[in-house]
Amino acid sequence: MAERYGFVDGIGEIGFISSITQPFCGDCTRARLSADGRLYTCLFGHLGHDLKPLIDDAVALRERISSIWGQRTDRYSELRAEREREAHGRVEMFRIGG
Repeated sequence: MAERYGFVDGIGEIGFISSITQPFCGDCTRARLSADGRLYTCLFGHLGHDLKPLIDDAVALRERISSIWGQRTDRYSELRAEREREAHGRVEMFRIGG
């Protein structure tokens, strides 16, 4: 998903993921696991799913992750883009510093 650019000296690169201006929620295959054992299905997720109770049961853990992923409805960036299109023309408080 990153738009990558190589450095002139050929050593290294930098990449930009434009998830707000070019959302890719429908094609996202990335899950995030926090250090405290919570699975997040979206970069902008704030709740997560607690997997700690299943840490000793690989089968149950696999089934739970599959279930979570199969039922995910988070589309933060796509929905944000839709809200921006709907708000076009309206003066939002964040645009005028209030």
